[in-house]
Amino acid sequence: MITFWFAVLVLAWVLYFVLEGFDFGVGILSPLLGRDEHERGAIVRTVGPFWDGNEVWLVAAVGVTFAAFPDWYAALMSALYLPMVAILLLLAVRGTALEFRGKHDSPSWRRRADLLLAVSSAGIVAFWGAVLGILIDGLALGPDGEVTGTGVGRSLGPLLTPAAGIGALAALLAAVLLGATFLALRTTGPVRRRARDVARHTGTAGAVTLLITGIGTGSRLTLAAAAIVFIAGLQARRSREGTAFAAVAVAVAATVTAVFTTHGDVVLRSTLDPAWSLTRDAAAAGPEALRLITVAGVLILPGVLVYQAWSYWVFRRRVASERVPS
Repeated sequence: MITFWFAVLVLAWVLYFVLEGFDFGVGILSPLLGRDEHERGAIVRTVGPFWDGNEVWLVAAVGVTFAAFPDWYAALMSALYLPMVAILLLLAVRGTALEFRGKHDSPSWRRRADLLLAVSSAGIVAFWGAVLGILIDGLALGPDGEVTGTGVGRSLGPLLTPAAGIGALAALLAAVLLGATFLALRTTGPVRRRARDVARHTGTAGAVTLLITGIGTGSRLTLAAAAIVFIAGLQARRSREGTAFAAVAVAVAATVTAVFTTHGDVVLRSTLDPAWSLTRDAAAAGPEALRLITVAGVLILPGVLVYQAWSYWVFRRRVASERVPS
């Protein structure tokens, strides 16, 4: 049961980072690839039907972590409460920018909304990347399973480590690459051409970053992700947008899976003493609680997957970024 729920947890985080990853990437690229109001509007419309549905997987991932592995949840939230609060605030800013962008006809209003969308998306991605880097590096867990330290330094200190910096940079590259390949797949006209160019160049940079990360961590999944990202850049160069986007999505999924499985049975490594690290068995809820959430998961998760797949099918057509004569 513990292994099953750990697999569900990893799946929920993978779906969140892949699906919201292209949302964030589109938000970052919107002011850069859209040269006028019409093009920027077309870029935002590519994620309009999906972004709030994609956030469901954040709720699912956090909920599964809380319900199935409460000690892991407690250690992470107590140690990283300031980054988590920052992520929630930036998510609110991003949602506001997307929802209120079209509430006023003023060009300056929409430019400000696009700027807020780009800045908030980049901030969210950087914070999440830092958190994933911290998961690989570990936290200062004591023998009682509590993170040592007090005050602001306890929460901000892990963000100042090299692992957090590398994670933030890798996440930004991954989001830009996901967003570029998604825009190339979902648009026509000048935005599609510019998105292909960005995907081609970012694919090389992303492959190099993942290669360095994979060598540093010894993760074969991350090394495989580096090769896949490089292939994605080549596919974007050949105008094979669907293959390029699928390759980047697989690379992101492999990297996230590698983060959660790098230390085997250990879910949170202690930087003070390996013997104080938190394992799956120690972090898991009791058998009764796991059985109860299994019933809820079997009833709810398949419906969410089917509904989301259907929504992507309904809104599968490309969005025109060129001006079409009326």
